[in-house]
Amino acid sequence: MRRVDRIQQSLPGILTARQLALRTSIPPHSSVASRAQYSQAVAVAAPAAEEPSSSSNRADEFWRKVPMWKDVSTDEFISWSWTKKNVVEHHSRSAPENLKGILASVLPDYVPFTSNASLVQSREEFIKDIFDGIAESSMSLRIMPHVFSHINWQDPRHDPVFRQFIPLKSLIQPDHPKSVYDSLHENHDSPVSGLVHRYPDKALFLPISVCPTYCLYCTRSYAVGADTSDVSKQQMKPILKRWEAAFKYIEDTPQITDVVVSGGDAYYLSPEQLAYIGERLIKIPNVKKFRIASKGLGVAPNRILDPNDQWSDALLWVHRLALKAGKRAALHTHINHPNEISWVTEEACRKLIEGGLTIRNQSVLLHGINDNVQTISKLIRALAEDLRISPYYVYQCDMVKKVEHLRTPLQTIMDIEAKIRGSIAGFDMPQFIVDLPEGGGKRLAGSYLSYDRDTGVSRYMAPAVTGGGTKENKVYEYYDPLPPTAQMDLTLRSLGGAD
Repeated sequence: MRRVDRIQQSLPGILTARQLALRTSIPPHSSVASRAQYSQAVAVAAPAAEEPSSSSNRADEFWRKVPMWKDVSTDEFISWSWTKKNVVEHHSRSAPENLKGILASVLPDYVPFTSNASLVQSREEFIKDIFDGIAESSMSLRIMPHVFSHINWQDPRHDPVFRQFIPLKSLIQPDHPKSVYDSLHENHDSPVSGLVHRYPDKALFLPISVCPTYCLYCTRSYAVGADTSDVSKQQMKPILKRWEAAFKYIEDTPQITDVVVSGGDAYYLSPEQLAYIGERLIKIPNVKKFRIASKGLGVAPNRILDPNDQWSDALLWVHRLALKAGKRAALHTHINHPNEISWVTEEACRKLIEGGLTIRNQSVLLHGINDNVQTISKLIRALAEDLRISPYYVYQCDMVKKVEHLRTPLQTIMDIEAKIRGSIAGFDMPQFIVDLPEGGGKRLAGSYLSYDRDTGVSRYMAPAVTGGGTKENKVYEYYDPLPPTAQMDLTLRSLGGAD
């Protein structure tokens, strides 16, 4: 029996997906629902599906541009079951021929190496570049069909979606000497497995270490996904005993009022597991609010619309249960570029927001992907105006290994913020943040003690983060990426494009 099946069977009183969908009344506000009342809110939390508006772009079956999905209907593409069967992935146990065949079907004979196509790679050279990149990367490859369909396969090297999820050896730069896999010292700040307690009133709960799509720049690359040639992952499997140890710590620590449920990704919790975690947190008296963190809405929004899947029903049920208990629940998602957004994203957001759910977005500033005013401005407006998502954070890329080519200098994020502020309504303006190495937590990028642009070293303090007395008066340092090396010159030379 699979481990995920064992945990589902070990959660007494958890409702089946059918039960989640059938109950209609709402528990009284005076108390948290008992298990007998457990699933009564779903029909109110999840309004009946409506026909798409006349402005809907459902006719845009964008996935049909991918040859292997040219005959896939909209109903099939919306299906979460179909999506899981068609994930594009590669790891140590995969047959290389599978990914090579998929790539060969979407790539042209020659792929632009330079933006003006003055230098190109053959299809075979580009595929080898990908496989060499996978061998070098800290993350195994997993891409949902929604993401894969948004890549410009005629020029993937310069595509902002491709560059986030598929590594190229020719782009990877040597690591900064200060880069480490657990750059935020989450393990150091974990009193029990899968629970990070850094801020006095907030904890980060990590119930699972699987995601629908793996980002190359993952801050939790020490744990998320399958092992790679460079990293043996510290996996966090969905085991009830481990979860309960985390809940007991939260219960025994009354100053914790705020919990982030992340991973991995909460999208890979079953509806029953998600409902269990939500109810469990709501029943802890000191917990006043919590957020479910998931990139799922960004990379596989079709699941939210699938009438045969109950993950979104469970999420909305948890939201309504929290409201009735006088508490708050929200969804935090992760979209970095406007090109990731489709009509499927818009309709999925519409369903959740009309169900009353608050959604916030957290982006990461990435070199060659979104590190300019035009892209970030367009993204903020798309989130706030089209999706009705609150643009919450724009992060400086963390100092994890294997992502040096994606990091930007601190000056870049500050310049972007300065140029955007005043052009967008204040309530739609995200905070531009550095999550400090060694567990200093989130600080406004411009709140440094000092920043030497020549050495690239910025220094911060985080007075509220005391670490039980071990971090008082600690000064944290963030380092800009190293200057470009001769690696690109060597690559160009090998392709005949440099003297």
